[in-house]
Amino acid sequence: MGIPMANRKTSWDSMIYLDNAATTWPKPAAVRGAVQQAMTIYGANPGRSGHSMGLAASEAVYRCREALAEFFHLENPANVVFVQNCTMALNIVLKGLLKDGGRIVVSDLEHNAVMRPLHALSPASPVYDVAVVTPGDIPATVSAFERCITPETRGIVCMHASNVFGTRLPIREIGAMAHRHHLPFVVDGAQSAGLFPIDMQKDSIDFLCIPGHKGLYGPMGIGALLCNSDRALPSFVEGGTGSQSLELLQPEELPDHLESGTLNTLGICGLKAGLDFVRAQGQEELLYRETRMMASFYDCLANIPGVELYTPRPSVETSAPVLSVNLAGRRSEEVAQALSQRGIACRAGLHCAPSAHRHFGTLETGTVRFAPSAFTTKAELERVCRAVWAESSPGRQIPGA
Repeated sequence: MGIPMANRKTSWDSMIYLDNAATTWPKPAAVRGAVQQAMTIYGANPGRSGHSMGLAASEAVYRCREALAEFFHLENPANVVFVQNCTMALNIVLKGLLKDGGRIVVSDLEHNAVMRPLHALSPASPVYDVAVVTPGDIPATVSAFERCITPETRGIVCMHASNVFGTRLPIREIGAMAHRHHLPFVVDGAQSAGLFPIDMQKDSIDFLCIPGHKGLYGPMGIGALLCNSDRALPSFVEGGTGSQSLELLQPEELPDHLESGTLNTLGICGLKAGLDFVRAQGQEELLYRETRMMASFYDCLANIPGVELYTPRPSVETSAPVLSVNLAGRRSEEVAQALSQRGIACRAGLHCAPSAHRHFGTLETGTVRFAPSAFTTKAELERVCRAVWAESSPGRQIPGA
């Protein structure tokens, strides 16, 4: 019969996983259980059928809408739109805001999930203006955004925290400035949702784009677009919604206006369980715990010969718990591969964010990125420090070894 899958050992059991900025792993047991349960009891299409299983699936989906709306302080749960991922949410908003032309203000740290859709809208002539971020200096950063505003500006879009260097942007101050200019404010919450407190009302956020598979600990393939604006976005994909089926026009009401086709009920149920996990652990506790660990990790790396650091010591005020480094004379991909052979999973290269690397002068080299999760331990980071020391100084005695 073999070993039951739930109890089967894998080759990853002893791996130290620090690629959580891409996808958190492992997933909480409750998330795995919710996905399995959804396959068993929510097998019908939500919003499509009047039978009991279809209604149960619809209720499960709505519970997740309600939970997300409450967590991010969005008044109407119907304005929570489920999408494939954060990238899809950003595409919907960016292409919607610029449907009739205009320009967008972005930061110089943005991910390609922002920059590629904008480039696709006008490959020959950029439709965006770039604000230079001054890490740790809120007034200078906000002023940089404000100076980019022109009569053609249709919105301000920025990430909350850099996926490469952890640099945190002052979204509350940027949002307030955007609203003073009567501009919609769009936040890419890829690295912050579930970790940093986000209040769509107090932060003046009109559109919040989030993934489910990172700081909310849900499965891959589920994300959400939270809409807190009277501005109606054009539909992105048209099709069946289970509502107003006689009409050929896409329904105007959210979420149906932006949710065509069958929803990812399994992912939505897993996302709800992930959100419950974050709440149970305590969002603030998770943030402070991970930041403390990364600050100690930073101190360790700073004492290793040949390690190149690009940002100040991590702090909850200025950064997410994400750290990028290099080893002098070594390619970032080579270092990551060497660490992988030592059982350490991290990521190297440009991390889909060449703008951020251009800002920090690492466009040619890329970086080795470390990002913890709720499951990372201090002992694991100490092992990683010893491994980096070994890679940086072959043959030299490792402290504490």
